[in-house]
Amino acid sequence: MLRYSLIHPQILGALAAAGHGSTVLVADANYAHSTGTNPAAPVVQLNLAPGLVSVQQVLGALIGAAPFERARLMAPDDGSASPCAHTYAGILGPQVPVEVVPREQFKTACRSVDLALTIATGDDRYYANVLLTIGAMPPGGESS
Repeated sequence: MLRYSLIHPQILGALAAAGHGSTVLVADANYAHSTGTNPAAPVVQLNLAPGLVSVQQVLGALIGAAPFERARLMAPDDGSASPCAHTYAGILGPQVPVEVVPREQFKTACRSVDLALTIATGDDRYYANVLLTIGAMPPGGESS
């Protein structure tokens, strides 16, 4: 029995196998889940229907399961502010910096060998993707 809200076996397995510096992509419905990621990283399909499941919902479940040290969001091409930055920063808390990066830089990071997992959602908002970097566990196993 688990004490935190994340119960998806494939996601838990991928997080357990990942280490410090590994990344996890929580992708919106428009992201190229199969061609825009590292082909060695598993893809978990949670895209049940348009709007279901959302990136925000997945992020809320992930936050208690692994220590994250960084989050990157894809910047809109028109130079406007990321529509999700404030919401995601609130979920991640002040200890996880949220950086907005240009689309091509974001896609390059998602194709990196550091990508340990892609979670495909049905989130139909544009630019709702988030790339999380796993942090280190301090001695004693308590995440910071």
